[in-house]
Amino acid sequence: MLTINGRPRSVCSGLTRRELLQVGGAGLFGLTLPRVLAAEQAGLPFEKARAKSVLFLYLFGGPSQLETFDMKPDAPSELRGPFKPIASRTPGLNICEHLSRSATVSDKFAVIRTMTHPHNDHNACHYIQTGHKWTRSAADGNDVNARETDWPAMGSVVEYLSQHLPNAHERALPDYVYLPNRLGHLQGYDRTGQYAGWLGSAYNALATDIRKRGKDDNPFFRDCTDEELDFTIKGLVSKNEITLDRLRGRRSLLEQFDDVRRQVDAVDKFAAQDQLRERAATLVTSEAIRTALDIGQESDALRDRYGRHLFGQSTLMGRRMIEAGTRFATVLWDAPDGYSWDSHQHSKDLEKHLIPGFDQAFSALVEDLDQRGLLDETLVVAIGEMGRTPKATGAWGRGHWTYCFPCVLAGAGIRGGIAYGESDKDAAYPKDNPVSPEDLAATIYWALGIDPEIRLPDRQGRPVQILDGGRPLVELFG
Repeated sequence: MLTINGRPRSVCSGLTRRELLQVGGAGLFGLTLPRVLAAEQAGLPFEKARAKSVLFLYLFGGPSQLETFDMKPDAPSELRGPFKPIASRTPGLNICEHLSRSATVSDKFAVIRTMTHPHNDHNACHYIQTGHKWTRSAADGNDVNARETDWPAMGSVVEYLSQHLPNAHERALPDYVYLPNRLGHLQGYDRTGQYAGWLGSAYNALATDIRKRGKDDNPFFRDCTDEELDFTIKGLVSKNEITLDRLRGRRSLLEQFDDVRRQVDAVDKFAAQDQLRERAATLVTSEAIRTALDIGQESDALRDRYGRHLFGQSTLMGRRMIEAGTRFATVLWDAPDGYSWDSHQHSKDLEKHLIPGFDQAFSALVEDLDQRGLLDETLVVAIGEMGRTPKATGAWGRGHWTYCFPCVLAGAGIRGGIAYGESDKDAAYPKDNPVSPEDLAATIYWALGIDPEIRLPDRQGRPVQILDGGRPLVELFG
């Protein structure tokens, strides 16, 4: 029998909640009656997972494949770029000289060299984070901001499923967090793809909000002070900031509304909202969250290893959240200067900040997770929404190019030391094994023990298949 808050629940018909969900079409997971027994046999989400959690490193703007993990040293000079390849522990993988630390741990990660899609602008951030194309009409103009009609982020799907598990009330941390700030907020945008969209705002990530010092500041390009690294979540208060009486008063008001609601509908169909309310009350006073967000508990040596720049410290914070129990943490390298990884004419930034900064944080993360025994149960994904054009500008920048770009995967049984897929001679198009954002999303869901064909209810309660196509890349796992 399904229990919530330790008590069995039944409706006035005499059916248990579980029976009602099953026979009534199991609206929670979009199941139809003929699939009920199969669903019962398959178990709940996360039960048969390769990964307990995902740490999603999102490099907004689009890292160049030709300056990172798919170098073409034999290509003509106008294509191959200004950097030299170095040897790694992965046979046949040409890796950039500015990724020297990652080269020493390449036996622990796999490189997909053939990510590809046709959405050749930055709104592909929706595609990469949701597994769905961004499909606004021409009438929307240049609006890049999120809307409630967008598809839900993968992290929001994880949060939804987690909140609807029978033991959801026992979890002390959110299962979707976004670090160190919302995508686009340092530029004055609220970019699409990072939110729960039509799934409902209750399943948005809990996000920290670290800002830059001024208009021309880029905290990803410099060391940050501890005063700046205030990894707190809006609405999170200490025990000293809210009295028990005030908290009880807030809950009492909610309970009054609940009494009216129960009189209107005696079937108790809103019990899922009761569960969400209990979860919100737990999170707002959570000592577990407060402790996890205290980066000062880490040693100076380890913080130095990750890098004191904003991406390094945010990656370390992502590891802390995963270690504390969060299921999906996104760590963002944003574009506070308007460019960053969108390197049209900024090869010096690639050399001085972007590639070395990623190299430092990513290699530290892989080693740190491995040493803590967390790598086997954590799927690490590092990706941008695009790559860069094969032909460079005179200043060795490159334009937008989504037709072939890399993705790096580590942990959770990923076969390290391999390169999946091969690009053509110019790193312009996949030569074999093309991988779509749908394939990547299906792989992430599959690794977490989530059926990629699962259906979830939209705002009108209609079941919607969370992915339209895509194949889990099970061959990447050992």
